[in-house]
Amino acid sequence: MIRVLLVDDQPLLRSGFRALLDLEEDIEVVAEAGDGMEGLTLVRKHRPDVALIDIQMPVLDGIETTRRIAADPALAGVHVVILTNYGFDEYVFNALRAGAAGFLVKDIVPEDFLHAVRVAARGDALLAPSITRKLINTYVTQPLRTGTGPGLKELTTREREAVVLVARGLSNDEIADHMVISPMTAKTHINRAMAKLHTRDRAQLVVLAYESGLVAPHDS
Repeated sequence: MIRVLLVDDQPLLRSGFRALLDLEEDIEVVAEAGDGMEGLTLVRKHRPDVALIDIQMPVLDGIETTRRIAADPALAGVHVVILTNYGFDEYVFNALRAGAAGFLVKDIVPEDFLHAVRVAARGDALLAPSITRKLINTYVTQPLRTGTGPGLKELTTREREAVVLVARGLSNDEIADHMVISPMTAKTHINRAMAKLHTRDRAQLVVLAYESGLVAPHDS
């Protein structure tokens, strides 16, 4: 059973999302909150698999709420998905840097919304290739570091290759095909790289890969 927490200051939207989720046999909404501080309290209480968090809220916004969740080792199993009205922007980028697994625009079609919740619950990054490219082209334009950030030197050649392919938006199966290895081995390389780089999930791995200079924006 996938346990979901809803955090949004608009009751009507929360009700709509909950109505969709409640229809699914494998998903349970464990609680709702109207602001980030309340949401943080409920996340600590219920420890859901997925926390759907609005990016702009009173008291505590979605970015800071995400940052506090990501910083708490007891909440390592909570996958944050940011909810936004406006699509990808600097706020969403900052939420990804803070530890969010991805984001959803609130006018998403129901089928894609439910799929996204299941993807997030598995621990996969919720970043479509088109969004990843916009992230890269729009926000990773500052002078990049040299590719020797914390942990990068500890990566094996195969782990580094896997990180580059993750940053280019490939799935585990596609990475396995590219590297001529099994999907399980590809996943192992990625997980070891995340551990060495101290990244919470694939979304943070993508951001780090570009900000560190391991991958250049034009390589995507």
